[in-house]
Amino acid sequence: MEPAPELKRNSFPSMNFEAEILTTPHDNSELYMIPAMRSLTAEEYVEAFKVFLEHSTEHQCMDEFNREQMPTIVAGLGTGKSTLSVLGVGSGTGEQDLKMIRILQAVHPGVFIDNEIVEPNPQHVAAYKELVNQAPDLQNVSFIWHQLTSLEYEQQVKERGTHKKFDFIHMIQMLYRVEDIRSTIKFFHSCLDHHGKLLIIILSDSSGWASLWKKHRDCLPATDSGHYITCSGITEVLQSLGVQHRVYELPSGWDITECFSEGDAVGGRMMDFLTGTKNFLGTAPPALRRRLQAALRQPECSSTRDGRVIFSNNLSMIVVES
Repeated sequence: MEPAPELKRNSFPSMNFEAEILTTPHDNSELYMIPAMRSLTAEEYVEAFKVFLEHSTEHQCMDEFNREQMPTIVAGLGTGKSTLSVLGVGSGTGEQDLKMIRILQAVHPGVFIDNEIVEPNPQHVAAYKELVNQAPDLQNVSFIWHQLTSLEYEQQVKERGTHKKFDFIHMIQMLYRVEDIRSTIKFFHSCLDHHGKLLIIILSDSSGWASLWKKHRDCLPATDSGHYITCSGITEVLQSLGVQHRVYELPSGWDITECFSEGDAVGGRMMDFLTGTKNFLGTAPPALRRRLQAALRQPECSSTRDGRVIFSNNLSMIVVES
């Protein structure tokens, strides 16, 4: 038997994690290398996120909160003011922002709304602007977009030495991606005007994400997608800062059935979103892929309804007082 040829291993210093896996084809002709695993780019994340929204009740869950709780929450904002100042941090494509603005318009008729947005993804900013252009009912609202991360915005504010105050600030599903969660919350809380409110929407401790991150973290690749944090991590920060807050828990589900269908394109993008990895099913070692799929089926993560696998995507809405 001839000795196996010497194989050159490529290194991937720019990748967040590596997977140099040598594999023998079925015909034993030669060894080949599976591409290295890497994190999603901003554009790839947008596509994976779309698939997540199409198959989850995340926005319906937020709509229920907006309908049942938001009118009372925002009723006391800006008493006696002719203008309400609003700041959205990590606003994405703006659908949820505009729903909350319409609630403010309904609760405070005739009041002008000064709305600022902090969002680093250029595709999201463009989509948000297009949404505004198609909304004739927002004539009494001004919009300023800052294509920045929350940290870049914070640094700009501190460099200017001015500290604009807002009546309402919201941070929807974005604290996973900041460097220093405590510092970020402390800064934006300091941006609240008298009687202002900060709304933080984050995954609940009862969600499948919480269980997955706690019990099966070794199944997840170490991407740069951010912190594994749920509601309790945020409330601990708020308690340490000594600020009053109230938590609302709402159920939400995500149909991940296609994640278990071999070769399914939708399932592949779902796994990409879940792991923050480009083509996870095609680049992850088979053992890692099997372990993660098995973890997703555990009862603390998912339930089965009519043959569909529904991942728990429960949300916590945290309302923080100024």
